[in-house]
Amino acid sequence: MGKNFIISLKNVTLSFNGHTVLKNFNLDIKNGDFVTLLGSSGCGKTTTLRLIGGFVQPDSGEIFFDGKNVTNLPAHKREVNTIFQNYALFPHLNVYENIAFGMRLQKKSEPEINKQVKKMLKMVSLSGFENRNITSLSGGQQQRVAIARALVNKPKVLLLDEPLGALDLKLRKDMQTELKKIQQQMGITFIFVTHDQEEALSMSDTVVVMDKGSIQQIGSPQDIYNEPQNAFVANFIGESNIIDGVMCKDYIVKFAGRKFDCLDSGFSKMENVDVVIRPEDIEVTSPEKGHISGTVTSVTFKGVHYEIIVDIDGFKWMIQSTENQQPGDIIGLILQPDDIHIMKKSEHSGEYGDYSAFSDEMYKVYEEKQHPKKRKAGVKK
Repeated sequence: MGKNFIISLKNVTLSFNGHTVLKNFNLDIKNGDFVTLLGSSGCGKTTTLRLIGGFVQPDSGEIFFDGKNVTNLPAHKREVNTIFQNYALFPHLNVYENIAFGMRLQKKSEPEINKQVKKMLKMVSLSGFENRNITSLSGGQQQRVAIARALVNKPKVLLLDEPLGALDLKLRKDMQTELKKIQQQMGITFIFVTHDQEEALSMSDTVVVMDKGSIQQIGSPQDIYNEPQNAFVANFIGESNIIDGVMCKDYIVKFAGRKFDCLDSGFSKMENVDVVIRPEDIEVTSPEKGHISGTVTSVTFKGVHYEIIVDIDGFKWMIQSTENQQPGDIIGLILQPDDIHIMKKSEHSGEYGDYSAFSDEMYKVYEEKQHPKKRKAGVKK
């Protein structure tokens, strides 16, 4: 166990009502990192947070904090504070007293409480709000009070369980920036839980992608996006075309009926692989100039780009381009070596990456608009 790990979970297993949520789960978190546990509902990310906080006990395995075994240490004795999605503020106390609450429990002196509360209010841009009622504050202001209250006792680790989920989009983005700035100022470890990929990529030093109680990949946001380790990660983080391929030899891969240069090596000769190509990396050209070509099946305007679905030998690709196309157009695709990422086959291979379902759904919507009577008739296939 490295000395710079503030938290380590070792072979942790936990079940609820006979359902295993985490099994032989291992995770090391560096001191001072902004770490995000990312995954869909039920993946085990909130359970992991609750284990770290001491709110639940593992069935087996150990939890270490600064090298000390805290597996059986109750929550109130851990140097950890938690911010929940509903903030859990006290409505009968004003802003000042909400923030001071933890310090009063620790029997700090009034001068020290006053000094620290004012310092926290300044940090979260709420100076002058001391006497405001909690119920009179906006969602974003309540969020800031919750952050100040959690940090005033100087915990070594702050746990954040989807704390931005109740905010509207613009305020959510503002608070993402604010949280990252506060974390850097305080220099303490933040462990943040979210299902929002963009949130995870924009805020974190380290992202832990989880699915069904296991870790799929740990890395920097750049690594997670640019070098996904399997089809689940490639699909969950952004959009991805994931095509069956064969690694002919180092730096040469075959897919979509032809060979391409790539930057990957270390695979067995003629090994079956998953090929990942991000929609924004594909260059659209005329059919005769493209490495491969296909027929446009649907186009959706997304504001900054068009989302184009292209049928290439029965496999539906997604392309994001600033140039519009029309359904029925035949277009060419140019792929450079650094646009192509090779992954080993995994249990998730074949589950993602083909946009046929997307295209079929778009066609269904189009058909319903053109022939509303068919929809009303409720014809079953």
